[in-house]
This record gives sequence, C-alpha cells and structure tokens, in this order.
Amino acid sequence: MNLNCSLWQDNSMSVKLFAFTKFSEVTEQCFLLFTVILLMFLTSLTGNALIALAIWTNQVLHTPMYFFLANLSLLEIGYTCSVIPKMLQSLVSEARGISREGCATQMFFFSLFGISECCLLAAMAFDRYMAICSPLHYATRMSRGVCGQLAMVSWGIGCMVSLGQTNYIFSLDFCGPCEIDHFFCDLPPILALACGDTSRNEAAVFAVATLCISSPFLLIIASYSRILAAVLIMPSPEGCRKALSTCSSHLLVVTLFYGSASIAYLRPKASHLPGTDKLLALFYTVVTSMLNPIIYSLRNKEVKAALWRTMGGKKVLTHG
Repeated sequence: MNLNCSLWQDNSMSVKLFAFTKFSEVTEQCFLLFTVILLMFLTSLTGNALIALAIWTNQVLHTPMYFFLANLSLLEIGYTCSVIPKMLQSLVSEARGISREGCATQMFFFSLFGISECCLLAAMAFDRYMAICSPLHYATRMSRGVCGQLAMVSWGIGCMVSLGQTNYIFSLDFCGPCEIDHFFCDLPPILALACGDTSRNEAAVFAVATLCISSPFLLIIASYSRILAAVLIMPSPEGCRKALSTCSSHLLVVTLFYGSASIAYLRPKASHLPGTDKLLALFYTVVTSMLNPIIYSLRNKEVKAALWRTMGGKKVLTHG
C-alpha cells in the first residue's frame, strides 16, 4: 500500500502519522508469522505472570534473589506488551498506521522496560556477589529496604533515560517518507525518517545506548569476576557446584539479553540491514522474553515447586 505523505502532514510539513511497512505481500506468510509471534507472546505472558504470582504467594521465595526475579518478570511483561499487540495488528491488517504521539508512547515504554531490565540484571548480579562472597553479612546488606531501593533505582533510571531520549527524538521534524521500515517504533528506524542530516542525533542516541547497555554489563562482569575468584578457592567441590548453580540461570539470561541488545544497537551503522534488524527485533522482544521464565523454572527447584503449588492450588509453604 503506497502512502501519500501529504495526507499525513500538518501545515508545518512535518509528518504526524506513520505506518509500519508490510512484512510480505504474501498473505500466508504474514498469517504464519502472526501465529508464531502470538503463540510466543502468550507463552511469554503466561510464564512471566506465573513466576511473579508464584513468588508473590509463596513465602519461601520472599528472598532478595526472587524479589529481583519477580521484578524481571514484570519488566518482561511490560516489554512485550509495549510492542507486540501493535506488531500483531500490523501483520494481518491494513490499519498499520500509528500517530506521532502513539509512536512516541510506544518508544518510551519500550525503552523504559528495556533500560530498566539492563539495570535490574546488574542488581541481580550484585545480589549473587553478596550471597557468595559475603554470606555472613548478606542478610543485613541485602535487606528488604536495600532490595527495594535497587529495584526503584533500576526503574527510575529506565524512566529518566527513556523520557529524555524519546523527547529528544520526537522534538525533530519528520519530512517523510511516512513508512517505518520495522515492526515497531524503535530508535534507528525513526531517526532515519527525520529531516536533514541526523548524524549528530544518531551519535547522541548511540552514546546513550552504549552507556545504558555497557555500564550495567561492566558491573555484571565485575560481580562475576569476584564470584569466580571466590568459588575457585572454595575447599568443597559441592560448595563450588552449589554456588555456581545459583548463578547459571542469571548468566544465561544475561547472555541472551545483552547478546541480542548489543548486536541490535551497538554494531556499526553500515551493517544495519532492514531484514536483519527485524529478525533481531523479533528475537529480543519475543524470544528472550519467552525463554526467561523457562530458564528460571527448569533450572531452579524452588521455583518449580512454587509454580506447582500455585497452579495446583495446594497449601502454600511458609518459613518455619
């Protein structure tokens, strides 16, 4: 469908309404992708909601590690809900338009949940560092108040950065074309529609993305370096194995999240291809969110037991 930009502009000639490009002219391909994404989306929502509910209703999981895991599940729910419903509509409907305000809102919430997750993963790594390297002081240093503050800081950083970045991008004028060559309002494809030379804007956005992705990642690397050093000097092989097992799920989630985010946002502009960018977008918006609850439930006996009690309606176990 060809879009007439003149119908989508106000008197200042700045585009006020966008549309997402059609995935394929072959209807069957669009419906196939719609079905696959819908199934993964529902799996992600169900898995993350169940984990958050299980942690909330089982007293045995009211510990710092599971408090952060519940926050991670809530972030994943928000992360996927901010982009997937509109993506699904665009796949099977001719109504692929989105207003400038709607696009800005989608970008804000997508960035909010994504950046908050970067920070929360760093907080989770710090929690594992305290548990393994400072077990005698763990209960006092990772109190409920401290955990709440770390979670609030993660959400707060995500809110401030995404608000500033979204306002910065949508303060620009968009002269057309009107079509966004992507599934949702992500940073690079929106900047590509701005008027004039946007190299400075792209550099600024790249710098913010680098800071938001690399800073928490460096904290994670530092935490796990200390953890590895502590584990290597443990006299008991069983203690070493147990310590590493508490970190394995988190490490796998970090690898999936940071791997896809780094490839998507930190690789050179020259290597950006619309098809590749869309596949990466599907991976870090749908696949990783679907895999996270599976990783934590399959690799953690306490979470599996809590999920079983929650779904089975059995009596909830409590401390003591």
